[in-house]
This record gives sequence, C-alpha cells and structure tokens, in this order.
Amino acid sequence: MKLNSEKVRLAIAPIGWTNDDMPELGAENTFEQCVSEMALAGFTGSEIGNKYPQDVEVLRHKLEVRGLRICNAWFSTLFTSQPYEVTEEAFIRHRDRLHALGARVIGASEQGNSIQGKPLNIFGDKPVYTEEEWQKVTEGFNRLGRLAAEKGMKLTCHHHMGTGVQTVEEIDRFMAETDPRYVGLLFDSGHLTFAGVDPVPVLKKYINRIQHVHLKDVRLSIRDQARREGWSFLQAVRNGVFTVPGDGDVDFAPIFDILAEHDYEGWVVVEAEQDPAKANPFEYAQKARRYIAEKTGL
Repeated sequence: MKLNSEKVRLAIAPIGWTNDDMPELGAENTFEQCVSEMALAGFTGSEIGNKYPQDVEVLRHKLEVRGLRICNAWFSTLFTSQPYEVTEEAFIRHRDRLHALGARVIGASEQGNSIQGKPLNIFGDKPVYTEEEWQKVTEGFNRLGRLAAEKGMKLTCHHHMGTGVQTVEEIDRFMAETDPRYVGLLFDSGHLTFAGVDPVPVLKKYINRIQHVHLKDVRLSIRDQARREGWSFLQAVRNGVFTVPGDGDVDFAPIFDILAEHDYEGWVVVEAEQDPAKANPFEYAQKARRYIAEKTGL
C-alpha cells in the first residue's frame, strides 16, 4: 500500500554521518557534506546533529539552498535526576529554536537515569522506574506537552533502549498515564525490534497518537549477540546492530501498510546509526531512499 506523498514527508537523520553519542564515528564528515548528501540522495528533511550551526538563520539558509527542512531534534528530559524546572528551562529554549526552524514535533527521551551511553548491559542493567519516578516522568511529559502546544507543536516520547520506556509494558504504562491531547509517541521500528518487541502491534495500538516515525532496521544476529554477551548499547551500535530500511531483518511491509491505512500525516525519518567507516553514509542513504520509494511510492 502506498503512502500519500501530500501528507507524508521523508527525512533522514545525520547520525549516519556523525554519531552524537560517539563523535569519533564520522568525525571527518562535515556538516555541509552531510546535508548535501542528504539532499543528493533524495531526502527533503533532516533532524539536527551536533555539527549543525546553532544560529537559526545560518542553519535555515544552509538547508533551504539544498531543499531541506528540520523536522525534529532530540531532547533529553532529566525528570529522574534533576528538579523539574531544569528540564523545563532547557525545553523552552529547544522548543523555540525548533519552532523558528519550522519543525512542529519534538522527540524527547527520559535520560535522567538512562544507560544508553554507559558501558553497561543494555538488557540487564536498564533502569526500571519506581512509582515515584513514573509519576515524575509522566507528569513532566504532560507539563512539557502543554508548553509545546502553546506553539502549536506536539511532544512525543521516543521509547529507547537503555531507558525506563523500552519494553512494551513500559510503553503501555507511559501512554496510559500521559494526556493524549499533549503527548504522543515517536514510533521507532529499530528500538522496538532491538528490545525484542514486535513493532507492528505497537504501531496498530497507538497509531492515533503517533506523530513521528523513525524507520530503522536491525540485524538480528548482532542483536542476539549483544543479548548473549551483555553488550552496552553503544557497543551494539558500533558492531552494526542498526542499518537502513531494507538492509536488515525488520519486515517494513506491515508498518507501511498500517501508516497508509490510517492516513498517517507527518514525517518518516530514516535513522540508522552505523560506523560510517564501515557503512558509507551517502551510499546507505541512497539504499534507504530506493527501498522506501519501491515500497511506499514516496
């Protein structure tokens, strides 16, 4: 089933060129090379990476001349480790910058006690929220969601490996305890598959609250090795657990079908962090673009 090209727009994240969590991966790739290759590969949107200019006008110009626009940028909430006000202050700055760049979605992940950047077992050592932490996280997201709504924007939770919103049970609780008027879900095929969760039922269940989609493929042999050997998240990334759609083991056909059947409107974003020395980012961007065109008509 084809996606409606008038409602669905296709972006790619810069993490395939330079990894924000491991800046040594792709340190040689410049911002200009990154956005030029995104455009050359046929994408019209981008998320924000650590090499992107901070100045809104400079960034807007660099994107516009390449036919690109910003669709989202990662935001870390710190509800489990800092007073609420710390996160709110940073969020307002982040919201206003994204709004000025034309983005209408904010993807956030609770990082106060996340282990995604630590040398810990991504399956065995992940945080499990206490009742108090659940309250802090869900109430915090509800409050930030209202702040996003002030600008006509939608806050989404990025369920993520190494956090307290990783498993299907955790996603269900988060969604049950947040206000659908202000908080949506950032659906990520890769993080669900990595966590051992079938992404299709999650997409079906929450399709009406999904405002942003990350298309990420997974090499299950690497995922299984990570589980057996107790790897950290970054160790798994470095060893190639993720790749672009069509290059791994995720079946994207039912995902695309559900998005089409429910007339999804918004961005779908190729986000596949790999070591660019092993997976040339331009070549993999082209591979992803061809696959998505073939399967969805975008």
